[in-house]
Amino acid sequence: MRLLAITAVVAFAIDQISKWLVLERLDLAATGPIDVMAPYLRFVMAWNEGINFGVLSSGSDFARWALIAVALVISVAVVWWARGKDSRWFLFGAGLVVGGALGNVVDRVRFGAVADFLNMSCCGIDNPYVFNIADIAIFAGAGLLILVSGEKREG
Repeated sequence: MRLLAITAVVAFAIDQISKWLVLERLDLAATGPIDVMAPYLRFVMAWNEGINFGVLSSGSDFARWALIAVALVISVAVVWWARGKDSRWFLFGAGLVVGGALGNVVDRVRFGAVADFLNMSCCGIDNPYVFNIADIAIFAGAGLLILVSGEKREG
């Protein structure tokens, strides 16, 4: 469980520091999009009131607090699921999910929406979606949990 906690704290810290840099130091909202490695990586400010890709973004306070509650319940469930596990990869993945979820929860509490700023495109495909470090942690952590959580069967 120690690995889960350390991973969650590190993922959370990297997410919050990156958002602070983008919001406070770069002032991306005022500056506008920045080509970091055109055309592959751009910083583009976006506020996501919903879940992935802006789904369920109604702008209502009820939706905001419901999404906060869901993220907290999922975080507790992942920690509960991880108790007693000894797989380092499982605990690492669980820590990524928890740290990322809590990073986005902080945004919803502070700003009413999640601060997204990473836009990646490739190969002639212009990707309209924007995400953040917390989203990467959640996605990578969930993928890792899927890969390592299956039972080994004899056969």
